[in-house]
Amino acid sequence: QVQLVESGGGLVQAGGSLRLSCAASGRTFSSYAMDWFRRAPGKEREFVAAISWSGARTYYADSVKGRFTISRDNAKNTVYLQMNSLKPEDTAVYYCAAAKSTVVRSQDVDYWGQGTQVTVSS
Repeated sequence: QVQLVESGGGLVQAGGSLRLSCAASGRTFSSYAMDWFRRAPGKEREFVAAISWSGARTYYADSVKGRFTISRDNAKNTVYLQMNSLKPEDTAVYYCAAAKSTVVRSQDVDYWGQGTQVTVSS
């Protein structure tokens, strides 16, 4: 069992930055690939970024490539999402997720966090 708790969301102006954190419980954190997904108002949940268990491989949605960076610290059981050059269309609830392998589909996720709101004003 893995429990995930996100933090770091908030209100930011367009062009600004935020860093999301996701703290995981359990001794098996380093064996899981980690993802960030988001759900904007009235839209389906969508893939944002993923990182392999070792951190060697990362994957990004085209909409965030070059602006967002996913990273992890296995010693701290934490995964991060650094978000730069934020746009109003990045406004969403951001969810941390854990999976046995790197995934981009929400149906393949094993564990979800509760989500953290990110609001980008124009």
